[in-house]
Amino acid sequence: MAGLSGRMSTVIKAKINKMLNRAEDPSETLEYGYQRQVELLQNVKRGIADVVTSKKRIQMQSQKLEQQIVKLDTQARQALSQGNEDLARTALERKTLAQTELQSLDQQVAELEGQQQKLIDNEQKLRQKIEAFRTKKEVIKAQYSAAEAQVRIGEAASGVGEEMADVGLAIQRAEDKTEDMRARAGAVEELEAAGTFEDLTQIGGGGGDDIDRQLNQLGAGGQVDDELAKMKAELGSGATEKPALEPGGGQSS
Repeated sequence: MAGLSGRMSTVIKAKINKMLNRAEDPSETLEYGYQRQVELLQNVKRGIADVVTSKKRIQMQSQKLEQQIVKLDTQARQALSQGNEDLARTALERKTLAQTELQSLDQQVAELEGQQQKLIDNEQKLRQKIEAFRTKKEVIKAQYSAAEAQVRIGEAASGVGEEMADVGLAIQRAEDKTEDMRARAGAVEELEAAGTFEDLTQIGGGGGDDIDRQLNQLGAGGQVDDELAKMKAELGSGATEKPALEPGGGQSS
């Protein structure tokens, strides 16, 4: 069963792949690929904008820390000049922490600048690839359109295209029907010339088929023979009595 299911899966995939190949339009596929690359470029640009935004936010924090460091240094000097050494020490400790945090922020800014530069480089490379793809896409689309037009013209000229094949079949069916009708017309003419067909207006009257005519002829022939025999008999008897029937005729001496 495993082998059978594997074969069925292969056949189904092959059928689906064949249907997809028929339905696939290279122009649409290229346009979709181009749009996907443009979307990727937009994502890279948004990434660069996010990095720059983060860098600017850290730089603003660094500026505040720098101002705070200056302020703490001033406060430490004032406290020390007033003899308040403990307050001066506290201000210097805060200054040291602020300087440490500032160094960390400066390091983060440097890392973000590095990431920003990499993204910019990648964005430029991707832009060049997309531009090259766009040019190639237009060339391929033009070549495909030209080849498709050439195929359609060739199919129309040779009659192998689907539409032309349908037209050819319709013409063939019409020719076959015409030939069949011409053959039937010829057969009717031949049968009429042979006397096979009778006038349809005689149906129900004196018409009939060949057998009826032959039977009628036999009956009419018998009646004619009877009447002829009767007439001969009458004429024969009349010939013997003819002299007595002549009016006022004198007898020759």
